[in-house]
Amino acid sequence: MQGVDPSVAPSGTGCADCDAADPQGWWFHLRRCAQCGHIGCCDSSPGQHASGHAAATGHRLARSFEPGEEWFWDFGEEVLYESGPELAGPQHRPLAQAAPGPADRVPADWTQHLHR
Repeated sequence: MQGVDPSVAPSGTGCADCDAADPQGWWFHLRRCAQCGHIGCCDSSPGQHASGHAAATGHRLARSFEPGEEWFWDFGEEVLYESGPELAGPQHRPLAQAAPGPADRVPADWTQHLHR
């Protein structure tokens, strides 16, 4: 699959951009760039960092970084692939990490902040 580097590990366990922000942000679900491993938040999240990363870098393919999900999304073509090549581990966020998360940053009214 073009645009996939299966040897690259994820950049961390949470959205790199939310973690780097001041103040730090929170996310609903996580996506992993299949080319460079950057972890970003989904388009339902307030920051929409995964699609922002794709637009800024041209790295079109992302894989879900959620437990039990193996699908890929092509931001350029807007196509869902049910599966794809195995990527370097870990395959998903830590099971102990809440979604949305991180738990200490998620506002009580978090559902009101989601993009639909």
